[in-house]
Amino acid sequence: MNTQKTLFYIAISIFVLACNNKIPEASIEKSESDESAALQINKDENSIEGIYITQADPGNSSECKVSVEIIKTEDGYNYIFKTKSKNLKGIALLETTESGEKTVVLKGIKWDYYEGDINNEEENDSISRSGSKEMETPVDIGATYVKDTLTIQNYGNAMNSYTKIEECGRKYIQLIKK
Repeated sequence: MNTQKTLFYIAISIFVLACNNKIPEASIEKSESDESAALQINKDENSIEGIYITQADPGNSSECKVSVEIIKTEDGYNYIFKTKSKNLKGIALLETTESGEKTVVLKGIKWDYYEGDINNEEENDSISRSGSKEMETPVDIGATYVKDTLTIQNYGNAMNSYTKIEECGRKYIQLIKK
């Protein structure tokens, strides 16, 4: 029985010593310069500042030369919008929806054509009978912003007829950052 007790104590001792002799894990130290470099890259990815231009579309023969330059200011962003016949300047707003979708709104650009929503036709008819009030053409062009690309839906359909930039015949105008 003495040998069993001795073996038992030896086994317990080995077990206790094994638990206390853990090898310390190697730790990875992060330097502040690595973190600030990563932070700087993230800032640049989120910046909308830059020049955006349309690219040639091999499937579309119509010419569509549009450029938007977005400039960061102390108060937010400004834009310079250029087409063949337009050269406009104004304020650009960056908005984020609840779902995280980003939209850039170019303030002060009047749409080229707007006939309105056909669902409101009855309201429009009664207005036109009582007085010749014309429908107001919307102002401001919105563009979704995804990974260095601005996308403008340029025209609607038969139910909601409009054209934002008549010089470009594309349904969706994609402006890609240089």
